[in-house]
Amino acid sequence: MVSASEPRRDVAVTVVVPTYNYAGVLAFAIDSVLDQTFPDYELLVVGDGCTDASEQIATQTGDPRVHWINLPRRTGHQTGPNNEALQRASGDIVAFLGHDDLWLPHHLEVLVEALDGNRGAAAAYTMALRLTPGRPAGVQPDAHRAYERGQFVPPTAFAVRRGALIAIGGWRDKKETGELLPECDLLARVHDLAGSPCAVPRITCIKLAAGERRNVYRTRPTYEQDFWLTQVRASADPERLLSTWIGRPYELAGGRVERPPFAMRVWRSVRYRVRKRLGLPTGLSANAQIRGWRRIKGA
Repeated sequence: MVSASEPRRDVAVTVVVPTYNYAGVLAFAIDSVLDQTFPDYELLVVGDGCTDASEQIATQTGDPRVHWINLPRRTGHQTGPNNEALQRASGDIVAFLGHDDLWLPHHLEVLVEALDGNRGAAAAYTMALRLTPGRPAGVQPDAHRAYERGQFVPPTAFAVRRGALIAIGGWRDKKETGELLPECDLLARVHDLAGSPCAVPRITCIKLAAGERRNVYRTRPTYEQDFWLTQVRASADPERLLSTWIGRPYELAGGRVERPPFAMRVWRSVRYRVRKRLGLPTGLSANAQIRGWRRIKGA
């Protein structure tokens, strides 16, 4: 069911936030969308069979651009919610945001400007500051380098023309994409259809990957999102603020997030070396990778 306080209308951008039972962080993601300097968008928050307070979080904003949809059954990956949103999208451009990630206020403005300035491009992406507990902060991807087919670009960082998404058949299930994650597969097929996406070497978002935070779906912490949204809102130049974190070990005093177990990291390294020596494919299938991340984050 779509919930809205006024009839839907055509907009420039459809923003899609897929979510599953993590209402606390969803509130911050939605706020980062509502902070956008580019106003001509609709926001489709799509629950993957949510049973928590996510609907309340999405509908209490009072902003008519925000719409709530909940799938009747869980699909287990953002592919399901994203395809549902694509069927309902009215924007010429579709932008994605992970429910535990954040956008800087100029994110949509930068992407729309890139696509408007490059009519031949079907997609564009910026750089995300990726923050992993216990590791140096870094940007992903490096938009100063040309896109390579199949490379990982966080969905939070990219936008795609709706026509191109429809032409390639939308997102494919993780069981159908081989070793490529569904998001990598999506951009690879857009690349095959219309050429390389437009890379914008600017930091416009923050990536807080649940798969790098042990048991987050059991403890459901929100202190990272709270900290970063507060910092971004208080800064006169949030992009410059994020750039000062690059290379710094990432730890926050407001709480503790566990990394994946040491034994799991060792197993992955040993598996890679053994398969390489035997001449076997060294990568895990997308389905296996996603199952592993779900175990880590307790989903």
